[in-house]
Amino acid sequence: MRLLEESWDAVVDVSMTPGQVRRSLRDLRTRHYAFVSTGSVYADTTTPGLTEEGPLLPPLDSDAMTSTSEYGPAKVACERLVLDAFGWEAATIVRAGLIGGDGDTSGRSGYWPWRFAHPSGADGCVLVPPAEGLTVQLIDVRDLAAWIVHVVEHRVGGVFNAVGDAVPFADALDAARDASGVGASERTLVTRDGDWLRANDVAPWAGPGSLPLWLDDPDRAGFPARSNAAATAAGLTLRPLADTFRAALAYHDARGEAPASGLSDERERELLALPA
Repeated sequence: MRLLEESWDAVVDVSMTPGQVRRSLRDLRTRHYAFVSTGSVYADTTTPGLTEEGPLLPPLDSDAMTSTSEYGPAKVACERLVLDAFGWEAATIVRAGLIGGDGDTSGRSGYWPWRFAHPSGADGCVLVPPAEGLTVQLIDVRDLAAWIVHVVEHRVGGVFNAVGDAVPFADALDAARDASGVGASERTLVTRDGDWLRANDVAPWAGPGSLPLWLDDPDRAGFPARSNAAATAAGLTLRPLADTFRAALAYHDARGEAPASGLSDERERELLALPA
């Protein structure tokens, strides 16, 4: 195969399968290897501000996952293979956080700007979770992609949390509203506490029937609040969160479809009609 006959300036590998990574390391000739990993490799999900020195999950001991629960361990195994083969100077481990913006099919970054732009009722009310003490951490796909190109062009080796800035949940809602183009006076936020939401089968984080990005589990408090200091020192630049939300909204508007995550119009209206 011609692919195997070439010498490459760099390889960017997004695999989650250790066996695939092992074969790529064996067969592809390159001077720099960038592996796109994940923040899910960390065993510690409770500590805000966790750096790249945080403890990792045990690596997967097989060549392929048998369930999605093995995603973090599989990525740990892939990271080790890359670092063992290339070392810290010729390998870049990119531990990506939650990625949002244009093309986010999960709907996690699209729901809030969509909801502000497309309220479920004529009164413009929007159901929101309690925001105090919670953070949101999104990295725009454009910023992540540009930085990966930067590190391979300049052969920046090492391990990095490629994550956005951690912002208060309330500020993220403000950014989503700004991205929607509506003013604060045009939308009324209706807050229901976590117990009420769970009692009414509203899920956190993602998926149908959820309030996306809401994560109030103390055992997950560190997940949306990791340190990006090393990555920003290595050239990662981040655009305002409203720009990411604006791109996500444009993605869904162009398709004329609501995000995959979040409450349907009918379900939000049902919930807003219930007593607090």
